[in-house]
Amino acid sequence: MSKLADSIPPGVLAGALRFVFGLPAPLRKLIIGRPITLDGQRLHPEAQLLLRLQQISGEDWRTTTPAANRLALTRSNALVCGPVIDGVAVRSLTLDGVGAHAIGARFYEPTGLAAGSPLLVFYHGGGWVSGDLDSHDNLCRFLAVEGGVRVLAADYRLAPEHPFPAAADDARAAFEYAVSHASELGIDPRRIALGGDSAGGNLAAVTALHAGAVKPVFLLMFYPAVDASVRRRSRDLFGNGFFLTDEKMDWFLDHYAPSREAHTDPRLSVLLAEDLSGLPPTYLATAGFDPLRDEGEAFAEKLAEQGVPVVLRRYPGLFHGYANILGVGGVFREAVAEAVGSLRTGLALANTRQDIPETA
Repeated sequence: MSKLADSIPPGVLAGALRFVFGLPAPLRKLIIGRPITLDGQRLHPEAQLLLRLQQISGEDWRTTTPAANRLALTRSNALVCGPVIDGVAVRSLTLDGVGAHAIGARFYEPTGLAAGSPLLVFYHGGGWVSGDLDSHDNLCRFLAVEGGVRVLAADYRLAPEHPFPAAADDARAAFEYAVSHASELGIDPRRIALGGDSAGGNLAAVTALHAGAVKPVFLLMFYPAVDASVRRRSRDLFGNGFFLTDEKMDWFLDHYAPSREAHTDPRLSVLLAEDLSGLPPTYLATAGFDPLRDEGEAFAEKLAEQGVPVVLRRYPGLFHGYANILGVGGVFREAVAEAVGSLRTGLALANTRQDIPETA
């Protein structure tokens, strides 16, 4: 983060950002410059404006140390997440983890939602190194309120302090906690969805793949990381200048899974699992200007080939991380709203005949 950005309170910067987005279109065009077209796609003007402002401010979310990276993500999200969304009660929980380890969590209950509702277990993004309950708080509020669903956000362990497969272990433990504590959470254990963005999307898919007797009934994935074993064309096309960079991807992976052997483990590269046919109906969104675009779409194609109902939605003019941009522009929020619509539909159509162990 630039020294200039560091010296200005996030609230002031967020206000300035909203002011720029509120300028007349001709003025915004002067700031944006020439349209960016790549791979037959045009970067949406709102996305280009945000990237241009990031460039002007000197903010590039540098990969220096994990601590610095986490702070930069927190500040970056604070600028774009928007005002705190009302209409939802929020409380902290402590979940049973692996062994003696406990998992922090946050539980979101929309006002007036009756008991026995579906649940979305949500895993935040951040490359398995960054992100936390605060960085994705407003997104979880949006999903809860607009989706009419309770949301359980899991604060899984981060690398490099806790490398692979710690995050995957915690993700699965959070889902199992939801199943076994359904009554006290006020949710229907037969209608639990899993969701996440980026690394969180990876954890949602991995958890669904390795679920026990009780399975999730829906997957909600924003631009997931699903294959660490190969480089695809989108990584070369969009690896510089569109928020998530090629350098950052290597840096995250080196911290989370430093052993090359882990890169082909289905608990990380879930796309490499031979049998994905047991996964639930899935909504998978990709961004056109995202290095992860092609692997996410390859995952959706494999799901479809193996008979899993899947909706693949590419937003050709957006970049990685758009799900957290709820406070400026309109195109980002619209994209998340579409995903929420699919979540509502998927949960409404979910098969509620799944047998649940008596302990649930």
